[in-house]
Amino acid sequence: MTIKTISAQGQLNAGMSIEVQCGEHRLVMDQPQHAGGQGLGPTPLDVVMAAVAGCFGTLGRYIAHQQKIELRGMRFEIEADYDPDGLLGRRDDVRPGFQALRVKVEIDADLNREEKQAFLEEIERRCPLADNLLNGTQLHSQLA
Repeated sequence: MTIKTISAQGQLNAGMSIEVQCGEHRLVMDQPQHAGGQGLGPTPLDVVMAAVAGCFGTLGRYIAHQQKIELRGMRFEIEADYDPDGLLGRRDDVRPGFQALRVKVEIDADLNREEKQAFLEEIERRCPLADNLLNGTQLHSQLA
């Protein structure tokens, strides 16, 4: 088994803005103005939904190549439910994370509906982000 480690570095900037360096790319997350931010970027929760779309699309390309399927494109509609009382500390009995995440995927390929469903199930099975959301990942936080 080969384990690969990836890393990112981030910092809290003025207000609610967070800047994260991911390899050669910079990601800025923020809160909307009505929530105390400046609206400089998506919220961290938005980034999770975007990452699911990115992971599904990437895996779709990999699997299509491996199965010799001409994948012309994919479209994603993602919705997530959460209770803000959890993350705002208003209630201890409420999870701060997503209660549900719904992903609708449109697949543009010469496959029938059953084949598209099997293709989507394989994407979900192999997506590391879906795996993290479904099975949990150990989180170790410590002071630097």
